Amino acid sequence: MAGPPPSDTSPARVLVVDDNPTNRYVLKTTLSRAGHTVVEAEDGTRALALLREADALPEVAIVDVRLPDMTGFDVCEHIKADPATAALPVVHVSASAITAKDRTQGLNRGADAYLTEPIAPDELLATVTATLRYARARRRAERLADRLLHLNEATLLLYSAVSATGVARAAARGATAVLGTPAVAAIISPHGEPASAAGTGGRSSTDTADVPLDARDLPAHHETGDRTGVRLLTVPARRWPGFPHHLVPHDTLAVAVARAKPGRQPVCLAVPAEAVATPDEEQLLTQLAQACALALEALRSYTEEHDLALTLQRSFLPETLPDSHLADLAVRYLPASDHAEIGGDFYEALPTRGGLLLAVGDVAGHSLDAAMLMGQVRHALRAYAIEGHPPHGILARLDHLLAAVGARLTLTLCIVFIDEATGVLHIANAGHLPPLLRTPDGNVRSLDEHGPLLGVGLPHPVSTEVAAPPGSVLLMTTDGLVERRREHLGISLARLESVLGSLPPDVERICDALLEAFPPHGEDDIALMAVRVTGGDRSATM
Repeated sequence: MAGPPPSDTSPARVLVVDDNPTNRYVLKTTLSRAGHTVVEAEDGTRALALLREADALPEVAIVDVRLPDMTGFDVCEHIKADPATAALPVVHVSASAITAKDRTQGLNRGADAYLTEPIAPDELLATVTATLRYARARRRAERLADRLLHLNEATLLLYSAVSATGVARAAARGATAVLGTPAVAAIISPHGEPASAAGTGGRSSTDTADVPLDARDLPAHHETGDRTGVRLLTVPARRWPGFPHHLVPHDTLAVAVARAKPGRQPVCLAVPAEAVATPDEEQLLTQLAQACALALEALRSYTEEHDLALTLQRSFLPETLPDSHLADLAVRYLPASDHAEIGGDFYEALPTRGGLLLAVGDVAGHSLDAAMLMGQVRHALRAYAIEGHPPHGILARLDHLLAAVGARLTLTLCIVFIDEATGVLHIANAGHLPPLLRTPDGNVRSLDEHGPLLGVGLPHPVSTEVAAPPGSVLLMTTDGLVERRREHLGISLARLESVLGSLPPDVERICDALLEAFPPHGEDDIALMAVRVTGGDRSATM
């Protein structure tokens, strides 16, 4: 790890290029007495080779204009043309090229200063000091700009993280990129679980490793109390139980401890103490820790809202399926992943006068509003079904309800009524995926007849009647099961028909097999209902 950058007046490594040994001796003596380290070259070719081969570049080059193999102007242009040395300041010296035209040519071709011999020692040293002051200030500004760019990128990564582990990884990676050193981020998730990661690469690396470290085990964080903001602490690494010494092998740590709200668990961002040797580095570390705390707070707010919406959504769904002599029922409901917005998929199974009513629906969009509308529709559907309305009559009444409450969302809904007297299926479909029917002979067909979706105020056709002999399997699902980014929906539905045709008659096994054949991708909810028509004979072969 490099130490702190030199001050504007601290000694430097200086390259002296002059073919005259006496001149080189005089320049070297003057510079060495001021504390500078001098590297010598007798001509332009040797000077350029030294720069290419050097492990550490000089901070200033003093170049005589008259050299045996090329002019000092040419040497300067070569230095400025190479990206590796373009920032190296060049000071020309000459005893012969002393006219205003010579000085103008040298400065126009890239030199930073021009001295004519004889040169007073004080003038030489003052020129070198001024050149160093400017060059070092420019390097600091460029370094800070680069670090601020990394800080901005790290902040964007923090706010795009969808989990506490993602926040920890982004913070560790960001600290490594900003400060160019291994770093460890330790946070507590919104659910109270530790999430920690170590950034193990350099500025250009994105390598991180999850580590079993708990921010609450850092004794020094208790010194901050419950105050918000950031404090920078110096902590012996051995005092933090579980600290990954194999990834960050340093004895003393600089730890930025941040809180976005009083009473929150701390966000801890740790780097080797020597990595924050300047006020700029301290500020960068504390700013990144503060951004991490704010990102975690935003994630906490989202998580709390998501958990509330998910609880609300589940409260709208049936707790159990009815035990009906008309059909064997199985259902699967899979909410989208934790980072996806809440959806409005739902299902219903309700014994009514004269039969069994089944429904699967999907409110458009993903939001708390969608979940709320789903609850309203499901309760209304149950009420209209208990009143004895046929499936198409229920759809018409739901459409009137949506208009009456001023619903801004639309939904699709498929309703199937199994007639107890005849075993016939009465199907009304409002823009939903068509249900599939597999008859006992193994034939699978899509029941494609449908009307408009709900919420647009269009009339709905009379229910379609479909014969379903005992042993038939009816499948109803939402689009979350079959929609894939890189697969046409028609192809997915055809694949669903093919898979259904090969499955056993047990409805539980059907649901499990379909979820295995169509693995959930986490972007949408899935409501899946499998129905085996028994025709009232519960002794039928399973």
